[in-house]
Amino acid sequence: MKLRAEIADIARLMADEVKAGEKAVHFGIRDAGIALKDAWRGQVTSAGLGQRLARTIRSETWPKGRHSMNAASMVWTRAPVIVNAHDTGPLIRSKDGFWLAIPLEAAGKSRSGKRPTPGEWEARTGLRLIFVYRRTGPSLLVAEARLTKHGRAAVSRSKTGRGLASVPIFLLVPQVRLKKRLDLERPSRAALNALPGAIVSRWERI
Repeated sequence: MKLRAEIADIARLMADEVKAGEKAVHFGIRDAGIALKDAWRGQVTSAGLGQRLARTIRSETWPKGRHSMNAASMVWTRAPVIVNAHDTGPLIRSKDGFWLAIPLEAAGKSRSGKRPTPGEWEARTGLRLIFVYRRTGPSLLVAEARLTKHGRAAVSRSKTGRGLASVPIFLLVPQVRLKKRLDLERPSRAALNALPGAIVSRWERI
């Protein structure tokens, strides 16, 4: 009878330890996911990419509603194309194999607030873009227009053409390499390396 009581006590202790382990793993992995999310968000804002893009980075831990030795956290972004581009610094080429049109200050913005395409710009302003080839340096799309006080190209209101100038609206380049502004791999490795210690620390506090 005494032997049975001791075995029962051991079994209960073991069950309690398993529960403590499940909690430690769950909370340790959850904390690591949150820390990695915060690190990624910090990189985005430090790179000058704005709070809006930073807030697209999320973290979540599974399983929901219970603790588990198999818990897992996922850190991801709801804007993967933009974030990945700033993380890898890719070479960008035109889809049709011709030119990339980079709007200059005189182009202003489209109605949606984004950078305009040449077609959108012509439709908005009613002005026609003229291709200007340059042997050295990027070629141009220019328009015969007047410059507003904000430096934007606009239709001339003068019947005599006073104030008209050949205003560069777009730079044309065959390709451009986006500057790498993020390093998401470094904090990911750091979070993974710190995970065992975080789980043990959690276990000791339970």
